[in-house]
Amino acid sequence: MGCKLNLADTEILAQEFWRAGFQVSLAGAGAPDIYVLNTCTVTHVADRKARHLLRMARRHFPGALVVAVGCYGARAPQELSAIDGVDLVLGNAEKQSLVGTVAARLGAGPCAEATVAEEGLAAAGLLRTAIVPGQSRAFVKIQEGCNDHCSYCIIPKTRGASRFLPPNQVVAEIRAREDAGYREVVLTGTQLGDYGIPMPGSRRADADPRDQGSEGSPLAALLRRVLAETSIPRLRLSSIQPQDVTPALLELWRDPRLCPHVHLPLQSGSDGVLARMRRRYTAQEYHRAVACIRAVAPGVSITTDVITGFPGETEADFSATLALCEAEAFAAIHVFPYSPRAGTLATRWEGVPPESVKRHRTTALLELAQRSKWSHQARFIGAVLPVLWEERRRAPEVSDRPVWQGLTDNYLRVYASAQGDLAGAIVPTVMLRSEAAGMIGEPRR
Repeated sequence: MGCKLNLADTEILAQEFWRAGFQVSLAGAGAPDIYVLNTCTVTHVADRKARHLLRMARRHFPGALVVAVGCYGARAPQELSAIDGVDLVLGNAEKQSLVGTVAARLGAGPCAEATVAEEGLAAAGLLRTAIVPGQSRAFVKIQEGCNDHCSYCIIPKTRGASRFLPPNQVVAEIRAREDAGYREVVLTGTQLGDYGIPMPGSRRADADPRDQGSEGSPLAALLRRVLAETSIPRLRLSSIQPQDVTPALLELWRDPRLCPHVHLPLQSGSDGVLARMRRRYTAQEYHRAVACIRAVAPGVSITTDVITGFPGETEADFSATLALCEAEAFAAIHVFPYSPRAGTLATRWEGVPPESVKRHRTTALLELAQRSKWSHQARFIGAVLPVLWEERRRAPEVSDRPVWQGLTDNYLRVYASAQGDLAGAIVPTVMLRSEAAGMIGEPRR
């Protein structure tokens, strides 16, 4: 469940089970012995979905060991343990011992081969990244945790303080993906812009470490090394913050291997709300970051997150958010009604808009998001874009027959009814038309 970081963790856990001698059960392949749900807890909706999935797992697989791990398990383990049929609850800090713990519960021994032995990973408290045969896109986790403590966000409590892998190890991980045949690597983290920045108060911490010296920020320096020392055809960032958009980082988008796609969370277009959220930018600074990105990557897709109904959000605040979202012409807007999280600063504040107001604002933003998506996709009709084709499977929203599915470098989902094997190939593809599910394309081989 949840973010790309959780997706990376899930792939890693599956790989760890496989290395320990377990098999990953495919859907419809029969009842598994173990069911693991990697949870999200960023909103109350995510919590509700997790509880529903765990109960459903128990109904469908009465004989399985049902395990909940991840952010929900870190935030409220007693709450998950109270669900009838949940056998084991572990937080993020315990993910590295998951396979051994499960094996012990099943009487299969300590599973020492499944533990993380690499010194760099163990020191950073990070899991080894996964290599899954036959895949074309890899998620490589280079950073985890957050030091920002936004007033609405529980993630610093569930993921801990920021830590990161050494640059040499990141380069080695990406080279391993190259050797395994991957064509794209997505660098993931809770707060990628914090890569390489020591915790506040440490002797190495600097007052403004994000853009210093000829190398720029540590993240920019890492990307420069990856582009220089690997041959991976595509490198993508999962998400950055407006304050991470520095000249050194912008310069790197002149390399076509760094994908022209940026997920840049906005959260609000009102400076007053942004201040109460404890975000580290203003609406004007956000707009400037978008303009700078578009100046160096004209075909870029910029996606974002927005929260509606934050404590104290007025109609004027929401109108400012709508106006900014319309002006930025996002490729996608992920809309989240404000969800109080116990242990965060915002839960102490009054002035949360009524649920009816939240729903109205959420609906208005979702309608804008749909228009913005259609408008963005329409820009590329007739263009020839490189598509990394991933797999051929059924997509009822597009065709009644299996179709090839892939991604452009600027993160447009593309479908094609082409013949032959396209898996793992990056092919120039003409964008024929725009559909709700994505673009319909025709590969030119």
